Amino acid sequence: MLPLLLLAGCAQMSEPVRGESPETRGGPQPILAYYQALGRLSAGELAKERSFLAALPASPHTQMRQAMLLGHPRGPQETGRALALVEQLLKSGDPAAVELQPVARMLADHYGERLRLEAQLERQGLMVKESQRKAQELQEKLDGLADIERTMTPRPGAGQGGKR
Repeated sequence: MLPLLLLAGCAQMSEPVRGESPETRGGPQPILAYYQALGRLSAGELAKERSFLAALPASPHTQMRQAMLLGHPRGPQETGRALALVEQLLKSGDPAAVELQPVARMLADHYGERLRLEAQLERQGLMVKESQRKAQELQEKLDGLADIERTMTPRPGAGQGGKR
């Protein structure tokens, strides 16, 4: 009997994304189940979900769902906006927001780290471009010196190998 109850609980968590309002159940489990459900959606379905969430009235649960959707790796990422939404939840004293704050803290850390890594990657890309530019300049200088060397007339006695 217990395994059937556990399976029924797992089946409820994997229901469609819009199946029920997360406000009807407490704790972070519904919002975590929502995030898990986002992983099964296609890019088109993620876009539809974004439109659906935009039409919902503002609430901490909707805000958290929007942040998860904006930062989801399979959709068009807006990590900065997602982080801003999560930080609003962390500052809120609303009981529904307080209930979600442990998950919000985790997401804020994740999104902050992602933004830091993206900035680092961008800096490294600029450094690579600068290194390539400098290497090209050096190669041009070497080529110029080689051209000068080729056009120089040989000095008399240079072929004698150092005899005095």
